[in-house]
Amino acid sequence: MLDALGDPTRRAILELLRENGPLAAGELAAGFEVSRPAVSQHLAVLREAELVRVRPEGTRRVYSLDPAGLAALHGWVEAFWSVVLTDYADEVRRRSTRAKGSS
Repeated sequence: MLDALGDPTRRAILELLRENGPLAAGELAAGFEVSRPAVSQHLAVLREAELVRVRPEGTRRVYSLDPAGLAALHGWVEAFWSVVLTDYADEVRRRSTRAKGSS
């Protein structure tokens, strides 16, 4: 998932879907200066990363955010961030203890 988010075009596609809801591939491609095939490749990467899902609608393919994939990403970031904050708080306590000891 993080690899998929590394590309600014893919992040922009996710933002468009977040702001506008489900959109057809052609509607998504219209918002970018890259070719439609390039946007389709970006959508395929996002789909493989389970960040978007697609449903056929007549001759169109409509993309939307995948809540399950985004929830998994959110859970990972939450767990990661929790560890970082705990480590930071521990370091602040250590430095505070050292500063009080040297006074």
